[in-house]
Amino acid sequence: MPKSLPQTSNLGFTDRVLAVVKGIKIGSTLSYKEVAIKAGNAKAVRAVGTIMAKNFRPDIPCHRVIKSDGTVGAYNRGGSEAKIKLLKKEGAFLKQTGN
Repeated sequence: MPKSLPQTSNLGFTDRVLAVVKGIKIGSTLSYKEVAIKAGNAKAVRAVGTIMAKNFRPDIPCHRVIKSDGTVGAYNRGGSEAKIKLLKKEGAFLKQTGN
């Protein structure tokens, strides 16, 4: 998992979020809250969700960002079922739900 980025970085919050998410390894996940903390603003959990919803860059694995309760949450590239499929393919542990 990527270390926290210094808040004094010249990067804006969106760029810091994207950098954190880009560093999530295959088979791993971070919660929206963990991403917000690592990007330098623990209270910006919803902003992380918005940034992920608007992200269509193929080099940013936004499917690896999940909810704090371990469920997957939304995915802008095919919905939660597509997100689950990708995470399972990568070997990520997912909380068992009705899916």
